[in-house]
Amino acid sequence: MECESCNQSDCGSCSQSPEQKAQAEQIKNLKNFLDGVKHKLVVMSGKGGVGKSTVAVNIALELSKQGYKVGLLDVDLHGPSVAGMLGLVGFPLNSIGKKIVPYQYNENLKAVTVQGLLEDPDSALIWRGPLKIGVIKQFMSDVDWGPLDYLIIDCPPGTGDEPLTIAQEIKDAKAIVVTTPQKVALADVRKSINFCNQLSMKVLGIVENMSGFVCPNCNTVHNIFKTGGGEKLAEEFKLPLLGKLPIDPQIVDSEDDGDPLKNLSDHTRKALTDLTKKVIEYTI
Repeated sequence: MECESCNQSDCGSCSQSPEQKAQAEQIKNLKNFLDGVKHKLVVMSGKGGVGKSTVAVNIALELSKQGYKVGLLDVDLHGPSVAGMLGLVGFPLNSIGKKIVPYQYNENLKAVTVQGLLEDPDSALIWRGPLKIGVIKQFMSDVDWGPLDYLIIDCPPGTGDEPLTIAQEIKDAKAIVVTTPQKVALADVRKSINFCNQLSMKVLGIVENMSGFVCPNCNTVHNIFKTGGGEKLAEEFKLPLLGKLPIDPQIVDSEDDGDPLKNLSDHTRKALTDLTKKVIEYTI
């Protein structure tokens, strides 16, 4: 029997419902987008408050400074902080046709966060799993990212819907696991590494954040939260230690001002540069 729309026999496409057609288009757009991204990196941790967003934002900025085309995707839907760190709160995301236009932070860095879709930046998103999964897919399939060298994905803490969706949709993604030196953080971070192992997601390496405090007066580093926990974790799982980032008051001030790399101490700047070099080394 011929299809009335295309005059072909047994046409499967024309017999699809609008919902099926929309789903098929999203799958195609998602594949096209991911095919245009050379390296996909997921910044994650089993522990909240370890500075995942700070690590994700600073890696993205350092890569963009070195000339790489970078996309920064914030999938922490209930606690998005990328917009605040980049000074983008209050600026809505726009769209052209069916495509969302990402923030153009600088010549090489684009960013997308759910914060840009909220009329009130203090609104609470009370979403269940299916809705969150749908939005994350849309942020990849329905955004005009263009070709990227790196897609940096900032995940919320834990091993729930958001990191699971990323792991299932981006088969060649690699994880950057963030920890702090304390034992209580290391115990939770082990869960993230085991999560990656169970889902066959390669772990690029470990970042030890809050590794020492940089005194703003004398630039001396004091290990108030201990140090070496990330290094021990990397040895335990036979993973690279990508870097150790200190607690630096300048990071807090710079992120509050929406310019994360402004006025960093020499110690912190070198640590970020070395971390980014390791990321490039292990991906290219």
